[in-house]
Amino acid sequence: MIDPAVEQMLLKDPKSYVISADVVANVTATNTLEHAFMVLSKVGYSRIPVLTPDDRLQGMISLAAISEYLLHVPGAAVEQLSRYTVADAMLPVNRWVSDPTKLETILNYLVDEPFIPLVDDDKVFQGIITRRELLKRINFMAHNLHKYYDVTAKERVADQVEK
Repeated sequence: MIDPAVEQMLLKDPKSYVISADVVANVTATNTLEHAFMVLSKVGYSRIPVLTPDDRLQGMISLAAISEYLLHVPGAAVEQLSRYTVADAMLPVNRWVSDPTKLETILNYLVDEPFIPLVDDDKVFQGIITRRELLKRINFMAHNLHKYYDVTAKERVADQVEK
């Protein structure tokens, strides 16, 4: 369980760590792998969401997934990217959240993921929560905790810190 004071500081403005869907690079399953490759290369992300035409989260695509797929294509070459679609190589979405205030879940997911998709109850893509943006909030908390709280070490913790 996250300490309530920590949670309150991190949740001061949950929208501050959510990157809105309208600015997140994405592709559809019907786009070619060539298109996905170009989008991934241009934005510099390791992976991006795959959305349906009505903006529902469908999967993920990454440079690694494209490369892995091409390794299994006879005569694999970059020129073949235009022959295949994102649906051929996309990865399933294993983790997502529908509530940006579920910090414990988000923090657990971000240990292994660079970002977590945020969707509504109908799986309509709302944006992403990145490890980077949440670390900015943690950095803020680490530097400003004293402005909001008086923190005193418990006796046995203070003894351990002195050693």
